Amino acid sequence: MMAIAMADVLQPGPMTLEQWADMDDDEPGELVDGLLVEEEVPTNLHELIVSWVSYALMTWAKERGGRVFGSDHKLGVSARSGRKPDVTVYAPRTRMNWQASLSRIPPLLVVEVISRRARDVRRDRAEKLSDYARFGVRWYWLVDPEARLLEVLELGADGRYTIAMQASSERVSVPGCERLELELADLWKTVDEAMAEEDEEDEEESVESGEG
Repeated sequence: MMAIAMADVLQPGPMTLEQWADMDDDEPGELVDGLLVEEEVPTNLHELIVSWVSYALMTWAKERGGRVFGSDHKLGVSARSGRKPDVTVYAPRTRMNWQASLSRIPPLLVVEVISRRARDVRRDRAEKLSDYARFGVRWYWLVDPEARLLEVLELGADGRYTIAMQASSERVSVPGCERLELELADLWKTVDEAMAEEDEEDEEESVESGEG
């Protein structure tokens, strides 16, 4: 059983996968070993990156009949655990139960955008990595805004992930996604422009405060 800090537990007592699946979309939490635990609290910058990646994947998947889901999509990764990736992509012709509240079918790939908190880094790089590997997710993307890095991990026959690609600012052809090319320089330009706007707003507020 995975060690869980008491501060991470959102609800006392055990919860089944079915109970977690039936929770409202606006209720936070992921299911880990039968306990409802906190999930990442995304920043606006985090969501900006998720949107950029989602758009690229949706454009690619639409031409091939694949399906792309956002961060409210629930995966039943085991009998007692459920996760909500930032982005989930299913391969073409994957048979989905469209009336279900969660999916028990391993997707082609999942994406997690890493946040600054050490707790979130550990969750994405260790805890979720293990869960997705056991569930059988073929490709696991990690987007690290601090390092300006995209890592693509591939699940091997031994049930472990290995690094298939690491890229920072170049144009890349992504393994596992035929003819998908990402212009990573554009991603980081989008981030820089957003941060520059924030700096300008802070400067304006500082000037106005000084004048007052």
